Amino acid sequence: MSNHAETPKRQKVQAAEVGTEILRGLADLAPATSLSRLAAHLGMPAAKVHRYLQALIASGFAEQDPATNHYALGREALYVGLAAIGGLDVVRAAMPSLAELRDALNETCFLAVWGNRGPTVVHVEQPLRAVTLVTRVGSVLPLLGSSTGLVFNAFLPEAETAPLRAAEQGLPGAPGAAELESWMAAIRRRGLQSVHGLLVPGVNALSAPLFSVGEQLAGVLTVVGPGSVFAADTEGEAAERLLAAARAISAKLAGGWPLPAGDEA
Repeated sequence: MSNHAETPKRQKVQAAEVGTEILRGLADLAPATSLSRLAAHLGMPAAKVHRYLQALIASGFAEQDPATNHYALGREALYVGLAAIGGLDVVRAAMPSLAELRDALNETCFLAVWGNRGPTVVHVEQPLRAVTLVTRVGSVLPLLGSSTGLVFNAFLPEAETAPLRAAEQGLPGAPGAAELESWMAAIRRRGLQSVHGLLVPGVNALSAPLFSVGEQLAGVLTVVGPGSVFAADTEGEAAERLLAAARAISAKLAGGWPLPAGDEA
């Protein structure tokens, strides 16, 4: 009798596990993917994946583009993800300082953490002016092609960054081994990385690390703006304010500031 009673429960658990796998697959293949690619990625029959996708669409956790028939995470999945992100200690600690930094510089300021696909934007503060740069929560930035990514590359353990770095080193504009090592030494010495038009032509960025307990990298703060008004100078006011914000957030995270406290240049 107990076996009969437990069978529906097991079936529900198995269904939940499959649904979770499919959601994870949609995240892996974001922003959108075909049914065949998703099924191959998951190692499941396409008919089975399709059946579960219909249930996820009905509940708002997945959606299908009628123009391409491709599938993506739905509003409910994004809502759950954002709620989880908001619970991260680094997000709670960084939000007030990030807003203050935006107000002081009137440039786009954002926080990124290390996700399963690399540097991932988790909170954005847009400037209070008509012309803004579109930096979205959930955006994944290149490791070697952005100031944010370069800071992650400088302070994360080698084992975490090596696969992504190897994948990007052959791309156009990627720094050579000697140039990259020089950049890493400078970032570790001064706690800043500045880029000019590296990710997007005409757009400059300045990034600094955040540290948690045990001097572990918890995230990266970045200020980004059009080159016509934002110089991203490592010796300028923006750099000073960015470093001050990074130190303050790191103090909240009980990480302290393991880099030189004086002149970082």
